[in-house]
Amino acid sequence: MPISKAEDEDRLAQLGYSQELKRDWGLMHNFGASFSIISTITGITTLFGYGLNSGGPAVMSWSWLVVTFFTICIGCSMAEILSQIPTSGGPYFWAYMLSPPDKAPFFAWITGWFNLIGQIAVTSGIDFGLANLISTTAAESSGYHPTGGKTLGILAGILFSQAVINMFSIKKLKIMIYTSIALNTVGIGSMAIAILIKAEARKDKAFVFHKFFDGTGPDGPGWSVRASPVYVALIGVLMPQYTILGYDASAHLCEETKRAVRDGPLGLVYSVVASGAVGFLVLLALLFSIQDFEAVRQSPQPVLKILTDACGEGGGLVLMTSNSRMMFAFARDGGIPHCLHIIDTRFKCPVRTILFGAVCSFLLVLPVLGSQAALAGTTSIATIGLYISYGIPIGLTLVYPANFKRGPFRLGMFSKPIGVVACLWISFITIVLCLPTYTPVTPGTLNYTPVALGITGVFAFASWKFWAKKWFTGRCRNHCRICIRQLDFLGEEMMGRTTTSGHGAEPEPEPDRRRYSRNGIFGTGGKKAPKITGSRGHITVNREFEVARGYREI
Repeated sequence: MPISKAEDEDRLAQLGYSQELKRDWGLMHNFGASFSIISTITGITTLFGYGLNSGGPAVMSWSWLVVTFFTICIGCSMAEILSQIPTSGGPYFWAYMLSPPDKAPFFAWITGWFNLIGQIAVTSGIDFGLANLISTTAAESSGYHPTGGKTLGILAGILFSQAVINMFSIKKLKIMIYTSIALNTVGIGSMAIAILIKAEARKDKAFVFHKFFDGTGPDGPGWSVRASPVYVALIGVLMPQYTILGYDASAHLCEETKRAVRDGPLGLVYSVVASGAVGFLVLLALLFSIQDFEAVRQSPQPVLKILTDACGEGGGLVLMTSNSRMMFAFARDGGIPHCLHIIDTRFKCPVRTILFGAVCSFLLVLPVLGSQAALAGTTSIATIGLYISYGIPIGLTLVYPANFKRGPFRLGMFSKPIGVVACLWISFITIVLCLPTYTPVTPGTLNYTPVALGITGVFAFASWKFWAKKWFTGRCRNHCRICIRQLDFLGEEMMGRTTTSGHGAEPEPEPDRRRYSRNGIFGTGGKKAPKITGSRGHITVNREFEVARGYREI
């Protein structure tokens, strides 16, 4: 049975929120957003050199298949949760809804901060990779001499352009998503075919699937000698795992997606499967087309080197959209400054969170300049930060199954086994991606992922212990004028609907708002605001939003 726009808004109201963002995206747009953020060519280009030195072609090809399988498991578990809890908050709000009432704010706070640092880091990694690609391409084709400062300037220009484009209307973004889908499928497929055709010689299957190489030392072999080849293969997992990342965009954009309880989960799963397939084909095309392994391995842009050898001389955008929507929701619930939760009336989008995300992404890149190990660290931070935020709500469905009421997208009898596999894989990559990637370990080769994640973890737990637990409830409690106005609007919309569809009831009388001031959360002297029953006789919205368990049991 088709899901109407009113039902989308009613489900959002059940979760305690009004419809503030424009809801006119379909399945293709939702899928395209996540697919564009994953952008296999971007991740492969950024870490192709890292992969060649951390296990070589064999580890790159086989780890891609392994990572794709486990990532599909994670995506399916997330999709099942999204089907029941379709809000822009994504993982942090899932954690709130799936945990016991007394622990819900704590889990939401921790999940939200890991998701936030992951969102910022993945934007930094992708855009810095693009800035490096632009610099190297210019150096190859002209007399341009790239420096750290110039690359930083290019990065600033990229982030600024993405911020400006994100302020356009949602219709323009949809056109860009269609373009991105075409480029990431037809465009990349054509490029892969062209490389294979134009290459003078192609490597054999033994090279692609069996050649192991360790370049983690100063002059070649490093960790395979000091530790084991298995160690090198483990740290080589970073390239595929970082590439297939960011598909929680389907959740962050679900408040703008029609039929969100169905199309949001489908968009998420489809994006993971499609990215895994497209990425594997691209990876194979590049590996088979390598002409000089040593030259490619030592090149600052190995993918560009493969292209020029074969053919001769001559999506960060949508990620920022997802980034801004996550920040918008987290600000709405008080996790970051509430002033960021404002929809600009002219641009119809959260302008402040877009600019805030761009600035944070720029600042995170500053330590990366001049250090390939630092770049690997930034991508590890993005990977671990986001996957921890994915794993917490999945783990909560296993620990507190009574709180998980499944929506239209269901895994049935496979739900729990897939959830267990997803949590185990996330735990595994969290440990592996914190390991040193180069030897000897010096300030220049240090993997600072544990440091950055440690700082994030200490801040999240300490801030909760000494500060946030006193006021953060995990959802908007409407302390501010903005929320009061938006909730009043929601009340008017819901009371304006009737329950004549199959019930024959009359709409409830409008409550007298004059009795409720900004003092004491909608009430003078601690008085509670009235409840409002929705259009189909099954939705109850308490303006004070203190009955979390009631929402959880819907």
